Amino acid sequence: MQIDLFGLRVKSSTPRWRAMAGTALAAALLVLSACASSPKRPRVVEVQRQSVAPVPREKDLPLMLIGAEYALQKNDLAAAAQGYVDAAGLSPDPAIAEQATRLALAVKQWPLAKTALQRWQALDPKAVGVRQASAWIALAEGEVERAYAELVALAERPDKGRWRPVAQVLLGAADKSQASNLLARLATPERLGDQDLDWVAMSQLAFKLDDKALAERLSAETLRRFKTADDYAWSAQLALDRGEKEAARARYAEALKRDPESLRLRTGYAALLAEAGDNAGAARALDAGKQTDVVYGARAAYAARADDKPLLGKLYSDMQSDSSPRSGKRLYLLGQVAELIGKDKQAADWYRQVPEDDERWFDAGIRTVVLIDKQGDAEAALRKINELRLAVGTDSRETVDLYLLEADLLSRKAKKREAIAVYTRGLEQLHDEPRLLYARAMLYIEIDDIDAGERDLRALLATDPDSADALNALGYTLADRTDRYAEANALIEKAIKIKPDEPAIIDSYGWVQYRLGNLDEAVRLLRKAFEKQPDSEVAAHLGEVLWVRGDREEARQVWEQGRKKDAENKVLIETMKRLAS
Repeated sequence: MQIDLFGLRVKSSTPRWRAMAGTALAAALLVLSACASSPKRPRVVEVQRQSVAPVPREKDLPLMLIGAEYALQKNDLAAAAQGYVDAAGLSPDPAIAEQATRLALAVKQWPLAKTALQRWQALDPKAVGVRQASAWIALAEGEVERAYAELVALAERPDKGRWRPVAQVLLGAADKSQASNLLARLATPERLGDQDLDWVAMSQLAFKLDDKALAERLSAETLRRFKTADDYAWSAQLALDRGEKEAARARYAEALKRDPESLRLRTGYAALLAEAGDNAGAARALDAGKQTDVVYGARAAYAARADDKPLLGKLYSDMQSDSSPRSGKRLYLLGQVAELIGKDKQAADWYRQVPEDDERWFDAGIRTVVLIDKQGDAEAALRKINELRLAVGTDSRETVDLYLLEADLLSRKAKKREAIAVYTRGLEQLHDEPRLLYARAMLYIEIDDIDAGERDLRALLATDPDSADALNALGYTLADRTDRYAEANALIEKAIKIKPDEPAIIDSYGWVQYRLGNLDEAVRLLRKAFEKQPDSEVAAHLGEVLWVRGDREEARQVWEQGRKKDAENKVLIETMKRLAS
């Protein structure tokens, strides 16, 4: 077991002292074993008795190590630190003193850490960790110049990793401003030398210490001196942090010129383009260079967001022509992309090839059902659902998914009562499973059976009183379809306390305020919901309240925004017809 504390790797055991502890345990077990057995024929042999003086507890090193190790296993770092410090005083092994020091530093027991460090230094004076721990303690005790001297010694070592222990100390400092001041003194051109990665690392360290000015200065000088791909990439990240997206894009492009095969650079550049709204550009940025399943997946995601069929078509062609072994992940992705470009039959073929031992096998089966049903063969779709049921068993998340899918396919064909029967069959088998109960409630409400819908939602709340979704659904239904506004308001108020930033609940809260006659509050809440989730149903609600309040031009503008999102939304169509026709 290892515990990582501010970059310090604390080990639960090391071979040298574990062997000592193990020896003690083995000896104890041997004695117990001897006591537990007796020879068949007693031997009459006189043995001269010898007496062995017991080891005092405070001198029993193996026992100390066992106790310290046990405390560490229980994550009691304070007790483990004390135990290892005690053991270090008896042991000539510097590894025990090192462990004692690191544990004492981890729990910030500075006097104990100093005691352990003195022992470690006596046993192994040239250890890098000795100077690092000394600097750490000095910073904690406010002795900045002593800490600086130790850090200088660390930074001026000849080995390549000399800045790592410096960074660990500064990142672990309680005073970030003090740490950044020390970094500014330490990170001189003479010490950083001709390794551009050291320059970049110290600029990144300054950024983590919230000293962006120092990070910028170091990055600018790095770029002036070296102009490597990594230098441009880090400069691009700083430009992005400043909000200068064009500069960031240009610098990433320069980085890619220097290292076009770097997956790290390509994915960073793609993320930058996507953040700026250029999802198609992000997909193209990943087009070049070595392709993997992860790259293919990212290309598909960006191209799908851009709704760029030519890009998706090229991706599909690239994946088809890739001769490397096709994993389940790639087969599933081929199916998804084929669906996106309208090749449903090919998509179903790809989904069928996903192996049964792959984690995507069930999802591939679900997509196959959808595609079969889409082609008009409802019976074949149902057969496939039953095949999947046999494969996944009778009491699993997948079983619930299959009932939901079967009911949804029926509901889309306007077979609402048959869909309700499917939900009911699932609930009988799975003992009022919450997702099925919620789905049946929503469908009951959709067909205007409000009493049945309320009954299901209250059954759900009886087992989970803090279900924000159920509280919201019931509250909204009572506000929208009955005159029980006060009861609706209480339900939605409880829901919004549980999920205060959920747009759907904010929309419901605004709607119930409208029903209660609080128009200004309703507009405020519905505007907030529309900003978070500008869909057509929220547009219908906000537009209606604005219309009733007299802001009819703004209402029309909101409705138009909703139409652009979904011109077929029933709530929006009904609202506009009722009020504006």
